[in-house]
Amino acid sequence: MCTVCGCGKDDVKIDGKPHSHKHDHHHSHSHEHGHEHDHTHEHHHHNHDDGHHHTDEHGDLHFGQGIGGAHVPGLSQSRIVQIEQDILGKNDHLAHHNREHFAHLGILALNLVSSPGSGKTTLLARSAADLMQSTPVAVIEGDQQTALDADRIRDTGAPAVQVNTGKGCHLDAHMVGQALDTLTSSTSNLSNGGVLFIENVGNLVCPAAFDLGEAAKVVILSVTEGEDKPLKYPDMFHASDLMVLNKSDLLPYVPFDVDTCIKYARQVNPDIEILQLSALTGEGLDEWYAWIEARKASMNTQLAEVGE
Repeated sequence: MCTVCGCGKDDVKIDGKPHSHKHDHHHSHSHEHGHEHDHTHEHHHHNHDDGHHHTDEHGDLHFGQGIGGAHVPGLSQSRIVQIEQDILGKNDHLAHHNREHFAHLGILALNLVSSPGSGKTTLLARSAADLMQSTPVAVIEGDQQTALDADRIRDTGAPAVQVNTGKGCHLDAHMVGQALDTLTSSTSNLSNGGVLFIENVGNLVCPAAFDLGEAAKVVILSVTEGEDKPLKYPDMFHASDLMVLNKSDLLPYVPFDVDTCIKYARQVNPDIEILQLSALTGEGLDEWYAWIEARKASMNTQLAEVGE
């Protein structure tokens, strides 16, 4: 679990420029580590009472059953909880600043999450091209390497900033804050309100835990992936406000049960909204755009009430 392993933080690049995780005057948090790493290779055989795992009647091993929700060699469950609370606490502080910044600019920020190959970038490129005709649109692209996806978005005419996370498996609030600064300094579009799409790194695990300051998480699931994903990755579907079933044009050719998938998603998250579409053919995109407009209207109403 990346909240306790601290993966790849020093490898972050925003549009090709290295960015450290030292924060500025209002984001002051130290990430220096004063501990030493002992590499003694002793092998301990854990029993069933160590809180790390249990073995069921089939011999299957279930890790993450303890209070830490994960197993990390050399760390107790209480230490896992302590580290996770520290990392997520710092991230949540920065996410709060992002949320205030989004509100100040009147930006609807949507955090798009999925596994690789869901069609997320295709949906984003088509959405940016369509929506920018009537509203300002910008995109923050998250990947471990390359600017391929950001280039696809820029080809539509919408501004985009690539965040390469190196070994990191997700975006965090600090990365998004830096990317937002880059966007707002290079384009005036977002200062007049609009929609900011944040395409997270393809991963149905770690992005679930990290608040970016977004108004909503949107999990994209393609029909080629199988209807059981909500049960296999419950944290992500529980954290999401909307599930988009993409590649609906392939339904006649793949063994995907839409009703079962919806049942599983609502079993994990009874309040999740669900849309079915094809980013390739355009089927269902009107409903997707209507959902975005409804979110924008709700945000504007809330901002107006706060300003009264």
